[in-house]
Amino acid sequence: MDKDKLEFLQTKAVELRKITIEMIGRLGSGHVGGSLSIIDLLTDIYYNAGRMNPENPKDPDRDRVVISKGHAGPGLYAVLASKGYFPMDEIKTLNKGGTHLPSHCDMNKTVGVDMTAGSLGQGLSCAIGMALAGKMDKKDYRVYCVIGDGESQEGQIWEALMYAGNMKLDNLTIFIDYNRMQIDGYTDEINSLDPLDDKFRAFNLNTIRINGHDIAAIDDAINAAKACKDKCTAVIMDTIKGYGVPWAEERKVGSHSFAITEQQWREFCGKEAD
Repeated sequence: MDKDKLEFLQTKAVELRKITIEMIGRLGSGHVGGSLSIIDLLTDIYYNAGRMNPENPKDPDRDRVVISKGHAGPGLYAVLASKGYFPMDEIKTLNKGGTHLPSHCDMNKTVGVDMTAGSLGQGLSCAIGMALAGKMDKKDYRVYCVIGDGESQEGQIWEALMYAGNMKLDNLTIFIDYNRMQIDGYTDEINSLDPLDDKFRAFNLNTIRINGHDIAAIDDAINAAKACKDKCTAVIMDTIKGYGVPWAEERKVGSHSFAITEQQWREFCGKEAD
């Protein structure tokens, strides 16, 4: 990736974090930590690596994105608004009555959302179905699925991974937001996933591990997945919950969902009173 492109994406990621914080801040509280930890990934997919068009959001040849950890919806909404899938002003309606932006992703409510999520563990199965359909229809679109590490304690995740490995779905890339925290505490204390790399390889997945906040590394991993034939790729992203917002990072496990004051979000976003 050339320097100018990388700088553009890094700047865009900062902008998207501000949109995410404003969105949740205007509501008063919400899923901060897990939204912020995948912003760098979403930035590269939507602004560089992926094939999507906000002017034709249902294009049958588009790449698909499934946020299986559906509580990270605000992060996805920030990207979709920034790309023009819907007016930016709609971020002010997050999770309010009549909104098109519910707390968890809903494909029936939000333009640009490819799969409804919220019940953890199910999104990966849906993504696999999309990838399998692409193979059957001889389409060249790719499917990108983001799963959480707490979510990965669900048995359905491992059934789905076994099937993805067996079917050699090389048009599917799975990203694991490995921030090592979940709503009830640290994953290692609740039900450790380690050694995650070895487990994925045992399921016949092309496994890559990266710093999930290094956009160049994210892009390299996506390109490696595109080049890999006859294997589904799993990208383990070592991330920080609440990344990019110091007072969110400091909360650690407590950053999963919490209240944001008006002063906090306006100072972070550099916005004066309306």
